[in-house]
Amino acid sequence: MLVKAFGGAVNGIDARIITVETDVVAGANFFIVGLPDSAVKESQQRIESALRSSGYKLPGKKITINMAPADIRKEGTSYDLTLAIGILAASEQMKCAEIDKYLIMGELSLDGGVHSIKGALSMAIEARKFGFKGFILPKQNAREAAVVNDLDIYGVDTIAQVIGFFNGSLELEKTQVDTRSEFYKNIDVCTFDFAEVKGQENVKRALEIAAAGGHNIIMIGPPGAGKTMLAKRIASILPPLTLQEALETTKIHSVAGKLQGNVSLMTERPYRAPHHTVSDVALVGGGAFPQPGEISLAHNGVLFLDELPEFKRTVLEVMRQPLEDRTIQISRAKFSVNYPASFMLIASMNPCPCGYYNHPEKECVCSSGVVQKYLNRISGPLLDRIDIHIEVVPVPFEELSKQSKSESSKDVRNRVIQARELQQKRFANTTIHCNAQMDTKTLQTYCVLTAEGSALLKQAMEKLGLSARAYDRIIKVSRTIADLDSSEDIMPIHVAEAIQYRSLDRENWAG
Repeated sequence: MLVKAFGGAVNGIDARIITVETDVVAGANFFIVGLPDSAVKESQQRIESALRSSGYKLPGKKITINMAPADIRKEGTSYDLTLAIGILAASEQMKCAEIDKYLIMGELSLDGGVHSIKGALSMAIEARKFGFKGFILPKQNAREAAVVNDLDIYGVDTIAQVIGFFNGSLELEKTQVDTRSEFYKNIDVCTFDFAEVKGQENVKRALEIAAAGGHNIIMIGPPGAGKTMLAKRIASILPPLTLQEALETTKIHSVAGKLQGNVSLMTERPYRAPHHTVSDVALVGGGAFPQPGEISLAHNGVLFLDELPEFKRTVLEVMRQPLEDRTIQISRAKFSVNYPASFMLIASMNPCPCGYYNHPEKECVCSSGVVQKYLNRISGPLLDRIDIHIEVVPVPFEELSKQSKSESSKDVRNRVIQARELQQKRFANTTIHCNAQMDTKTLQTYCVLTAEGSALLKQAMEKLGLSARAYDRIIKVSRTIADLDSSEDIMPIHVAEAIQYRSLDRENWAG
């Protein structure tokens, strides 16, 4: 008997419907065709044990399974449940009338249990698109898939529950999530708060400007000055995720299998901080089994690279294109996938190998030329894509011992949101979302300097030896500072503050 069941395959962050055709006839042997990988081929042993544990059996006949379309590689163990249900229906051990109305996915354990899968949200979106009645999947992934409306979501713990559901002897409970209610309930929850940081007011101001304009920022300072502590808190002052951004972010983390517990929707902007030993594939994505990299997991959030010069040169250079295009295309001989990568880069570094160059109290022990050589580990083109450079100095004891709390992240975020609203109105008819994304033509339209501001910038570039690449960056940051002041025009005071944030472009900065 021939039976069709349906599953899903993830390609990039989107899913494709997979038709699993099962034919059980007289004979022997077990065949799976349609470009399955080793994990899919090994499903026979898991299915046989799971069925036996559940009171059923693998029929002693010739079983042929075709997974279409055959040009898409089927990977992983998530098809176990789909294959098992198809075999039972084709061998007439269970009813098959409703099987083709549901998407079925799940990994089987030997005792008949059902384990979690990756990409449940993407599959649910595709199932609704193709008009399926419902989606049967592991209970661990049910809330994630239930974000999609107009689709019945059934979370199961065992294959026996699925069999009982199709036989009509068991009624499964639908998993329902009020997406908007859940999203807005947790939208203002932040793990870290700026109020916990003592001192460093100038760095907090720089981070506020970076958040308001979506600018990339690098912090330079000695060990223990608070660079990592400050970076962890920048997500708390970024504007809250919109519902669309939350869905897109959740999709990426779902495909990567990074969603925690029974999370249905990510409401906090992602914060990723890979170690400096990360490979270029781990950073941008790809691999033998394509997965999103750290830059995609940081989409709509923050990517923090601590000790930037310690990263391998090849790893840093692969970020240049995603920083500009905000998307990454992974092209290999057998596949090509696109991952979104619109993230805010926060980097930190010591000023020299010993860490104490320009320290107010401790003496640097690095020999002549070593400081510049250390800085040269970061290429000019990458540094060109970082708008704000800020020096971080250690907090004096008097500041650390103060009992009063600093300004909270909530207060800073309110100012950032107001600035972003001005930018949204300004760029309403363009594809630009924030000041950091402006190109040269847009700068000429929206960032006209006054005569005084232009003269100040010219004087600064000549006296401080600022590079030509600093020119556009200073104007972009000036526009953001003006937005924080709710000023339509860019005033000289805004330009003056922006000039401060180009430390690494100054001649003789490193001696």
